[in-house]
Amino acid sequence: MLTHDQIWGALDRLAARAGLSPSGLAKRAGLDPTTFNKSKRVTADGRERWPSTESIAKALTAAGSSIETFVKLIDDSPGDGRSVPLIGFALAEGNGYFDDRGFPSGKGWNQVALPTAEDGHTFALEISGDALQPAYRDGDIILVSPGAPVRKGDRVVVKTRSGAVMVTTLKRRTTKALELQPLDLTQAERTIALGEVAWIARIVWASQ
Repeated sequence: MLTHDQIWGALDRLAARAGLSPSGLAKRAGLDPTTFNKSKRVTADGRERWPSTESIAKALTAAGSSIETFVKLIDDSPGDGRSVPLIGFALAEGNGYFDDRGFPSGKGWNQVALPTAEDGHTFALEISGDALQPAYRDGDIILVSPGAPVRKGDRVVVKTRSGAVMVTTLKRRTTKALELQPLDLTQAERTIALGEVAWIARIVWASQ
């Protein structure tokens, strides 16, 4: 007998195979972005809510997968992957989502199955809008590792003490400042004093 957890777990793994969050898969399938969110899997009075066959069919089409694949995913474990915390990029500038080391904290995070990273504090950001094109598109997910070493030329996420969050390339780090190259090479380079930087973390994976 199929269980509620098996079906939703298969949808989570289907999204991960496509390099998407559950909400990203729903959007690509032409559904409401919250259709596959964990908050929609149980009703307000505690009853289990199951995905419709129509929504599963649309998700399979969006992911380029077959019903046979979905059946296999029902019994599969996540394998070498694991769940990591996920929030939308626009929320990252808000208060309460990170501690002073850049580690995820507080409430409001979802979970998404993505490739394993050695850093136990790895988190994911879902890109929204077109501001980071052509490097990243709307709905793409980037995996960020606060514990990974950051080197010249790495793509990074930087959060300033004023709360701004940016995705950029580290051009150079001195004892006093970070020199950053925007992903859009037509934009001017930027220098930020280290005293203004709350944290910097390397992007270790991105969905494509």
